[in-house]
Amino acid sequence: MALIDIANPTRFLAWSGRVLPWLSVAAVAVLAAGIALAFTAPADYQQGETVRIMYIHVPFAWLAMFGYSMMAASALGILVWRHPLADVAHKAAAPIGATFTFLCLVTGALWGRPMWGTYWVWDARLTSVLVLLLLYLGLMALRAAVDDPGRAGRAAAVLTLVGVINLPIVKFSVDWWNTLHQPASVLRMDGPTIAPAMLWPLLTCALGFSLLFLALHMLAMRTEILRRRVEVLEARAAEASA
Repeated sequence: MALIDIANPTRFLAWSGRVLPWLSVAAVAVLAAGIALAFTAPADYQQGETVRIMYIHVPFAWLAMFGYSMMAASALGILVWRHPLADVAHKAAAPIGATFTFLCLVTGALWGRPMWGTYWVWDARLTSVLVLLLLYLGLMALRAAVDDPGRAGRAAAVLTLVGVINLPIVKFSVDWWNTLHQPASVLRMDGPTIAPAMLWPLLTCALGFSLLFLALHMLAMRTEILRRRVEVLEARAAEASA
């Protein structure tokens, strides 16, 4: 099936109904394997056992940015093609992305306490991730504040594209400014600097959480499509009774 074929909400419901169970099982299996590998990976010679927070913190950080990138792509679909499924994808991704961003901040604080001696500093990386969380929350609040769904979707799409400027700040903040946060050790031009015994558990956890993100997003999209259809049926029933 071509990608254009599932752009129709009805076809998407049929396709996702077949894919979602397999995607969910894969997410649980890969995530369980990743967590098991994380517990058997060696401790860091400087950070000790606290380094194991990395195996969930780093995937949360990656998916926080991935979720917003997904919303930015959906925002283009809303503004350029005015596609209803793009609006569904945008709305469904916001609470999931906000949750992963919040978990990124929480796990980062738990990791930072033994390493830096404090849960929080106004570090460039930490502050830009906090801004990312506020963008997610602002987008959800904007949709809730506007009664007309079409206007709400377009306004949220514009705000999403404006907020894209924060993504490179999150990514390159450790390179542009002197920060407490360590620089990238996986996604580097010269290759990963992390030991393979720690890299593979990290990548496995990242894949597991990515599959979980996609499964949750697909489920949220299905729920939103069905909710909108129920609203249409209720409106038609109200008109008929009137």
